Amino acid sequence: MQQNERARQLAALHIKGDPLALYNAWDAGSARAIASAGAAVIATSSWAVAAAHGYEDGEALPLPLAEQIVGRIVAAVDVPVTVDVEGGYSDDPDRCAENVARFVDQGVAGINFEDRIVSGTGLYSTAAHAARIRAIRRMADARGIALFINARSDLFFDGRAPTPATLAEAQARARAYADAGASGYFVPGLIDLDVIATLCASIDLPLNVMTMPGLADADTLAAAGVARISHGPGAYLEAMRALRSDAASVYGTGADAQA
Repeated sequence: MQQNERARQLAALHIKGDPLALYNAWDAGSARAIASAGAAVIATSSWAVAAAHGYEDGEALPLPLAEQIVGRIVAAVDVPVTVDVEGGYSDDPDRCAENVARFVDQGVAGINFEDRIVSGTGLYSTAAHAARIRAIRRMADARGIALFINARSDLFFDGRAPTPATLAEAQARARAYADAGASGYFVPGLIDLDVIATLCASIDLPLNVMTMPGLADADTLAAAGVARISHGPGAYLEAMRALRSDAASVYGTGADAQA
């Protein structure tokens, strides 16, 4: 299947009320295992990819290595791949687009692209992040790829309880990001079902949430209008727990042995 067809297939799988489930991978082996279990799409988790290769999250993983890992994942599976590019490894819109192009040239169908200032604190202004999205969209269009840009907002990721003000900002960011060329809207950390339902009903972009304690089950999220559910680093953490347990049985160190 051609890359652009995979990008369009990825977009078509985002249906409000029938969420796409993503059990996130961290390398070619995990991607192949997840695909063989029936996944329609392979998504990476930046945290898991970094941890699996000995780095911290937050763009500490060198960009050339990230590019190589993504290329091996794309080559390992026959389904669309969407990759977490964090903040694009730059503040500058054009440099972001150049960096994301490296992943697009590896064959990805989509990206997650966040509005957190990775090298600093807080979030980019709505206008500043929209400009970054716009530059990435121009780059993808120039390559003839209908890249699925999942615009991630970290408004709720620090554990703050949603308020009318943060909900209004989330809605405003969703509109601005959509106008700039985003394809989806990702709000990790948001678990309040009423706020999730309000967002789903009030924005045009398909809404993506991330599994975490307190989040409703998939059927309830579907009824609220969610279009995508990501497991983030959960798959990697579970795999490492199983690996530690199995290794502990070999070495006789007990089930609670630490890595």
